[in-house]
Amino acid sequence: MYNGKTFLAIIPARGGSKRLPRKNMLELAGKPLVAWSIEAALHSNYIDNVIVSSDDDEILSISTMFGAETIKRPDCLAGDMATTFDTIKHTIDHSTNYDYIILLQPTSPLRKTNHIDEAIELLIAKKADAVISVCEMEHSPLWSNTLSEDGDMSNFICDEIKNKRSQDLEKYYRLNGAIYISKTSRLLEEKSFMLKDNIFAYIMARESSIDIDTLTDFRVAEYFMEQFSSINLSKKEI
Repeated sequence: MYNGKTFLAIIPARGGSKRLPRKNMLELAGKPLVAWSIEAALHSNYIDNVIVSSDDDEILSISTMFGAETIKRPDCLAGDMATTFDTIKHTIDHSTNYDYIILLQPTSPLRKTNHIDEAIELLIAKKADAVISVCEMEHSPLWSNTLSEDGDMSNFICDEIKNKRSQDLEKYYRLNGAIYISKTSRLLEEKSFMLKDNIFAYIMARESSIDIDTLTDFRVAEYFMEQFSSINLSKKEI
């Protein structure tokens, strides 16, 4: 609870994954991938409850071992056609009432407790109905465009930016998939965390914004996890 408001963290973790099979159970730095999000949520100063929603018995068992409550997802919500909102609503319908819902996807293991708590603090400070995490884009979208079938690039980049350096362009941000927070009533009303108004961005560093979808993403997450662990060990030694 924070400022009199209650928070439920929901971690959706289905068993199937086409690009990276069983990714939510892959061992990352000694723990199943899903465990990193569970522990980050449980260590929050403000989250009142943590629920993992899954169709997979092994994931549900592991999630219980790491301290989360669990809800068995029906088969109709386990396929590729089921939306994240469908899963969130199913969890809300089978739990008690909370003022805010926090979606924590297990594919963002470098999103830590401090990020979650800072996002909640921003939400309350702004008197917002929603906060979503973002990070700065690796490359400006102004350097991007679609291509015709013949590959013609005649008007690929606008004349105004052709001779500009990348550092002279405006900063652009993208959703990083790490944290979604919404007032429960508005989430149910709009069926999305991306509300029409009174929504703010929580900015995260790119190295904390890895979203695991492929084996390459997983290897990158392993690298940064090792780097962060080394930094923390060095601080303790000092």
